[in-house]
Amino acid sequence: MASCGGASPRSDAGQFGLEARVEEVVDGDTVRLVIDGRSETVRLIGVDTPETKHPTKPVECYGPEASAHLAAVLPAGTVVGIRRDVESRDRYGRLLAYLIRTDDGLFVNLDLVEGGWATTLAIEPNIAHAEEFAAAAERARASSLGLWGACER
Repeated sequence: MASCGGASPRSDAGQFGLEARVEEVVDGDTVRLVIDGRSETVRLIGVDTPETKHPTKPVECYGPEASAHLAAVLPAGTVVGIRRDVESRDRYGRLLAYLIRTDDGLFVNLDLVEGGWATTLAIEPNIAHAEEFAAAAERARASSLGLWGACER
């Protein structure tokens, strides 16, 4: 496990890449992590949750619930493994990543889609899990989970 406040390559780097600690959840698909002693804003790859903090859009249906779920899954101090895809940053400078909770292996991005907290957002070339996420979203929609049961779509 990484030392407090930082991240380091692990001996199982193929599994997690880097480790980091959650600083805070920004919204349903964005977190701040402490990586190597620096705070980084991280946008979760492949998922899109309803808006809660967009400067020009109102709070969307199920946005507060999605943010609350991510905060429950990733409370401050949680250690996560970071997996990258092809592109490392988005146009806003945020680090793009798949996050895995290291204590139990929970694939956070997939968890959001499976529970109906998020829809899929496949943006090439970062599509390593796009098919897996699409299948999970279809199951959540068919079961009216989360936003699929609460919001008109």
